[in-house]
Amino acid sequence: MTTKFSKDHEWVKSEGSVKTIGITDFAQSELGDIVFVELPEVGDEIKAGEPFGSVESVKTVSELYAPITGKVVEINEELEDSPELVNESAMDGAWMVKVEAADEAELDELMDQAQYDEMINA
Repeated sequence: MTTKFSKDHEWVKSEGSVKTIGITDFAQSELGDIVFVELPEVGDEIKAGEPFGSVESVKTVSELYAPITGKVVEINEELEDSPELVNESAMDGAWMVKVEAADEAELDELMDQAQYDEMINA
């Protein structure tokens, strides 16, 4: 399973044609305590670089930007009742959406772990 990262602090994990998307541990630590997560509906189309939802913390509301284009096939409904999961497990349990990728080549435009670490530590 490969994980790629966007400059907007979202991650994408590839499992066949379905891609799981969430926000990075760095992003949740910058946001502070997450109190609400707004996600798209199953069946919605998301487009790379465009907002697909938002995360609200005690400090701010932050847009979620789609790292790839695709159709939403599943949302993490647990986040509706337990948005704090994002703070506890940003890279695993608190995934946001699963999408069927429209174009696998978009993944090549994202960063790998080393590149992402370099960006956030610059």
